[in-house]
Amino acid sequence: MWIKICGLTDPSAVAAALGQGVDAIGFVFSPSPRRITPAQAAKLAAPARGKALCIAVTRHARQPLLDEILRDFKPDGWQTDLSDLGGVRWPRTLPLLPVLRSGSEQLESPPRRFLFEGPLSGQGQTCDWTEAAALAAKSQLILAGGLNPGNVAAAIAAVKPFGVDVSSGVESQPGIKSVQKIEAFVQAARAAGAASAAP
Repeated sequence: MWIKICGLTDPSAVAAALGQGVDAIGFVFSPSPRRITPAQAAKLAAPARGKALCIAVTRHARQPLLDEILRDFKPDGWQTDLSDLGGVRWPRTLPLLPVLRSGSEQLESPPRRFLFEGPLSGQGQTCDWTEAAALAAKSQLILAGGLNPGNVAAAIAAVKPFGVDVSSGVESQPGIKSVQKIEAFVQAARAAGAASAAP
């Protein structure tokens, strides 16, 4: 089970995610309680380099911000809505993690791997798990939106995704991650993933 903890803002959250061996951590550069600067993200991500993918997360990013992210943060990947790619330049060597939502035209022919998100990112709103399950059967779907330690096992059982992504669901307050919730989420996701993969 591929696991990403998103919206990290402090060293303790980064350490907790790394301690649980997550596959990726995300840093938000769009308006949000979790927003930080590319320079701040570079410092936070330093212990994670080579251990977990460090992902830049944007929405409606303009070229100057994207240039700053690439220069100062040097992400391992870029997560953004597919609809945001028009009009900006980025190195094609940078792996893209596209975000798709219910109703998106791109779902008719989705990418091989993508993040299926709730209606609004970072708001704790779940996506349609039935729709997600149908998409997960034919792609590497990363389930996001409204996940938390209490429902991630049910979500994985229902959707059978390639991976899961959580942000607000492991916070003690908006923008502040809970070490205990990060640990509980990852452990629950791993156990559910193993159960889902069992014959």
